[in-house]
Amino acid sequence: MVEYFKKALQGEGLVFASNSQMSPALPAADGYFLTPVIYDDDYIPFLIGKCREHKIDMVVSFFDVDLPVLAAHKKEFEAVGTKVIVSDAETLADCNDKYNMFLRLWRNRIRCPETDVDIDSALLKIDAMTMSWPVIIKPRFGMGSIGIIKACNKKELKAAYGMCMREIKESYLKFESEAAKKECVLIQELREGNEYGLDVISDLDGTYIKTIVRKKLAMRSGETDEAVILGKDDKEYKVLTELGMQISAAFPTVGLIDVDVIMSTDNMAPYVIDINARFGGGYPFSYLAGADVPRAYILMMQGKHEEAVRCMEEQPGVHGYKDIAIRKM
Repeated sequence: MVEYFKKALQGEGLVFASNSQMSPALPAADGYFLTPVIYDDDYIPFLIGKCREHKIDMVVSFFDVDLPVLAAHKKEFEAVGTKVIVSDAETLADCNDKYNMFLRLWRNRIRCPETDVDIDSALLKIDAMTMSWPVIIKPRFGMGSIGIIKACNKKELKAAYGMCMREIKESYLKFESEAAKKECVLIQELREGNEYGLDVISDLDGTYIKTIVRKKLAMRSGETDEAVILGKDDKEYKVLTELGMQISAAFPTVGLIDVDVIMSTDNMAPYVIDINARFGGGYPFSYLAGADVPRAYILMMQGKHEEAVRCMEEQPGVHGYKDIAIRKM
């Protein structure tokens, strides 16, 4: 993403990267700095100070936990001339809290797997056949593939629930999970089928623009390793782009958001399994197909909306693979 934004500036600006510890993205930028951790009282003042010092026009975050913190301080960034590309606090809270996310999906009549936060309640649903085995156990405030376990019966469910709870307590998820200590584990019906990734894109004022659809062909640790970009000639394209519009209406967001969808083999209907209000790990496949969203952000900042929309046109049929590179720090 650092390299994409550097290229998007076309030599007319600089990209700075920040993190609380050293990472391969930092030296790839034109400049970088190590920040206090997100929960530190000095985190926002530090960032605002750097924005003032380096005359930074735009801030983009790629970390879920960071988003609501930045959203709460948008006006302070604007006071020093910096626009933070982030959605409203309520939408971000519902995207980060996966149980609230499913409740909002249900309220908006968007299909999603049956989900619960209580073992006894989930077992009653299974007995009533409104939920079925197998189920997936995962953190309510989860990211990546931390704590995700499949259970096929009551005994496995209880064991998986305990294991997931332990992984939450032993990872950075423990901070987010403080909001619901006794209900921080999700029990979710497993939907079998092909998985798709959607880049649902709005402008910087939150007006929906388009949805890019990719079919996932290989996954690793919660990340898409191989995918192909779909177009109008693909049978799934219409229903998934319409789903993108529905999600945009139900979750008003700014810029690009990442949505994971299963096309269920039971009824060939799409079920939303996750929404991340940021660039996701599947976006590089869209970029490979010509959808230059970083460039679009810059053009939108310059008031060139039509040009921004044109540079996000994707080429259907582009098939990509992720590679692994070793960088010298």
